[in-house]
Amino acid sequence: MIGTRNERQSLQIVTLGRRLPASPAAFRRRAIVVLTVAALATLAYFVTFSRKTSAQETSSCVICHSKLEPRLSDPVKSFDGDIHKSKGLSCNDCHGGNPNKADKAEAKDPNWGYVAKPTAQQIPGFCGKCHSDANLMKRFNPSLRVDQVQEYATSIHGQKLQKGDQNVATCVSCHGVHGIKAPDDPQSTVYAANVAETCGKCHGDANRMAPYGIPHDQYDKYKSSVHANALYEKHDLSAPTCNDCHGNHGAAPPGLTSVANVCGQCHSRQAELFQKSPHKEPFDKMQRGECLRCHSNHDIKPPTDTMAGVGPGSVCVSCHNNDKGFAAAQNIGSDLGDVSAKIDEAKELLDRAEKAGMEVSHAKFDLRDASDGLTQARVLVHTASADEIHKALTPAMENATKNYAAGEYAFSELSFRRKGLAVSLVFILFLAGLVYLKIRQIESKPPSVES
Repeated sequence: MIGTRNERQSLQIVTLGRRLPASPAAFRRRAIVVLTVAALATLAYFVTFSRKTSAQETSSCVICHSKLEPRLSDPVKSFDGDIHKSKGLSCNDCHGGNPNKADKAEAKDPNWGYVAKPTAQQIPGFCGKCHSDANLMKRFNPSLRVDQVQEYATSIHGQKLQKGDQNVATCVSCHGVHGIKAPDDPQSTVYAANVAETCGKCHGDANRMAPYGIPHDQYDKYKSSVHANALYEKHDLSAPTCNDCHGNHGAAPPGLTSVANVCGQCHSRQAELFQKSPHKEPFDKMQRGECLRCHSNHDIKPPTDTMAGVGPGSVCVSCHNNDKGFAAAQNIGSDLGDVSAKIDEAKELLDRAEKAGMEVSHAKFDLRDASDGLTQARVLVHTASADEIHKALTPAMENATKNYAAGEYAFSELSFRRKGLAVSLVFILFLAGLVYLKIRQIESKPPSVES
């Protein structure tokens, strides 16, 4: 025996996360309770999980439609990859009805809220009964917005739908029906790289757009734009696509007065400079859409220095002709062209010097400042001030000139080294010749005869 009875009763051991009396009987009782609770919790989890899966697998909707013609069985197949199924939802969560009833009439009883195929007018509310319920959506994804239906009602699509137009886009037009993917899934119709094609299915259809008097070439134009190049070729998912400019659920064509604000979301520096430029007031009066006048909208091309000049490709000459604006554009284009050409010359010369084995890494690195200065000056074009642009370009021109001179010095050093090498080689060959002659002279002497 260890200690007295009182000491044995006070002896404690730590087990199962609790302090229990040392009595074997008490220990067994408490262990049984804990294990029973754990078993019940595990059973409850598996029951809940199995209900979710079995609700989909034993649904009379799935069983029946799987045996029908493709038109009615394809939705079942598509739903296998639907994000709603992955969250545990099934047919009746959207269409209503009672999936536990094998009889078709009972399964489709309207008293169970059954709706076969919602009309276009019904679809926003059809999706919104879940997606507008904040408490419900928190169970699946608390970060999802719950105002999409309200926002859709403000869109041009929603407004026309309310007036009875059955031809406009609704939720399923963009997101699909039974094979809906998460927006960040590359296979989703609303994934950034797929948005333009999704919009183009309607907006690229000439017959569908004809009643509205809307062009149907936006998608084709967009594919040739600098934005599409960044999205499709460079795989930059932050590049603008349709919904970045037009909105998504609240889609509306930006008016001429709001275009600058739309473009300014990304091009904030350019927008700020334009607001202070002499172009701001006349553009407002002419209602020409600011950015659109020079850059267009869907088929936006990469900006070039020639756009700011007065030669081929100029956008300035569409408004200016032999006036102050024309002179300013001429000066701006000339300055940009001169600096750009000087930077290219310096870069080409330094590249050749480097290939020739000369150390020009410092000059090449320093030339980057000239390129940065040119980039900043190109942004300043939106001020329409020839003086400000010339002031910004002066350090860049000085830098390019200095580093061009560094390239020339490298080649002069290379020429000097080559000449020195040639002289050294001639001298070495001369010495070698002398040594050769001396050896021949020694070898030609007859051997001395000892007396």
